[in-house]
Amino acid sequence: MPKNLIVVDSRRDWPADDSDIPVITAIDYLRRKYQPEDRRTRIINLCRNLEYGGVGYYCSLLGEARGHHVLPEVRTLLEVRRQSLYRPGLADLQPLLEKATENLQKEVGATYVLRIFFGWTVDGPMQELARELFERLPMPVLEVQLRANGVWRIQRVCALPIGDLDAVEKTNFHAAIQHYLARRRRKSKPSERMRYDLAILHDPREVLPPSSSRTLKHFVRIGKRLGIHVELIQRRDYGRLAEFDALFIRETTCIDHHTYEFARKAEQEGLVVIDDPDSILRCTNKVYLTEILRAHQVPILETIIIRKTDLRRLEKRLTYPFVLKVPDGSFSRGVRKVTDPETLRKVAAELFADSDLLLAQPYCYTPFDWRIGMLDRQPLFACQYFMSSNHWQIVRHLDNGRALQGGFRTIPLYEAPAPVLQTAVRAANLIGDGLYGVDLKETPDGVFVVEVNDNPNIDRGIEDGVMGDVLYETVLRSLIRRMEMRHGRP
Repeated sequence: MPKNLIVVDSRRDWPADDSDIPVITAIDYLRRKYQPEDRRTRIINLCRNLEYGGVGYYCSLLGEARGHHVLPEVRTLLEVRRQSLYRPGLADLQPLLEKATENLQKEVGATYVLRIFFGWTVDGPMQELARELFERLPMPVLEVQLRANGVWRIQRVCALPIGDLDAVEKTNFHAAIQHYLARRRRKSKPSERMRYDLAILHDPREVLPPSSSRTLKHFVRIGKRLGIHVELIQRRDYGRLAEFDALFIRETTCIDHHTYEFARKAEQEGLVVIDDPDSILRCTNKVYLTEILRAHQVPILETIIIRKTDLRRLEKRLTYPFVLKVPDGSFSRGVRKVTDPETLRKVAAELFADSDLLLAQPYCYTPFDWRIGMLDRQPLFACQYFMSSNHWQIVRHLDNGRALQGGFRTIPLYEAPAPVLQTAVRAANLIGDGLYGVDLKETPDGVFVVEVNDNPNIDRGIEDGVMGDVLYETVLRSLIRRMEMRHGRP
């Protein structure tokens, strides 16, 4: 099968002489038998009926099942049909929308229709907005209806069949599809000397990222040294995942978040992924971690899973002070110390507003927590993270939004206590063979696992304090080895 293929209802929808891209009808595509060599084929689905159960819907569905890179995906088809699904993902575009519409009148009731072809529009001031909308909802043609009410807002987004375009718009659409496919071909192999393409997902606006911008640039340099092209991507690059051979997530992960969608999408596309979806699912929820560690007798602090009705029972099982946690907190967020019944009721009410379950643990202060980095089921680095000044946590979150962090000490693995390393290995290997950070407390009563992180911090001057560049090379070589195995190379 050709590298790129356009699927249409009828050949009249896209005459063969309109472009040099091969065309197939939806019926022929659905009837075509799967061939293993087809996996890297890119399908552009231009069918008119993309509704659930329609022919176009099934073309995208079967395309994904066959391992083809389909535009639009079934996920996008389902999202674009319901405002409740796509609106949350567009909420942060309001500043960009206001910039794009700053020269438009804002009278109440004014409307504006924007048409986007593969992320491109003829309206220059709207171009950046068009590209962002396409990355969030990758569709060949998007129609965006804007409405003013003192400020312009997105009222509705819908997919548009190419049959609804006029002659001028069809000309623009043809140019856009050629540019889109040509751009992807260029970016897929930036250099003949580069063996693989690695995408690193990050958010430059994140307050406490797992790797700083300085560190990410160092990953790019080390990658070039190892013969792989490393590109920093952001949330808006979701539609470009198929250009790469691997995805390395350097943004704080969460299940109800685009990081998890990136991991799932990358895995579906056949990319090597760290953090893989299963690791994110297992590590970001402390209820799951608690149960799996208990089941395999890995030592953890006494942990009680509670509902709203369990507060009185909790006071009988734990003595003040103790700690309440939300199941999916990170960087010390959602972790609160309670010292008396009144504080318990207040803190519990705040945390239960976002979660039906909470975890309670005895208050266990230590001057520092151990962090053992794990990769490929082996220890990678050992750090001591000290508590923030005059505080009982590593990170102290202030009311003004600032975060104060404690100090650190990185030591050679051979100097780390054997029980710490052994417990970290047992805990991480229950999750998988990816990159993890196991946090532990060393107490007079023994070593206890606090949590397993699926995207541990790796920062210049901290976690690399012992290994230096070897740390970055080790991580990248692991990804290279996984890519070679995926591609069947020795």
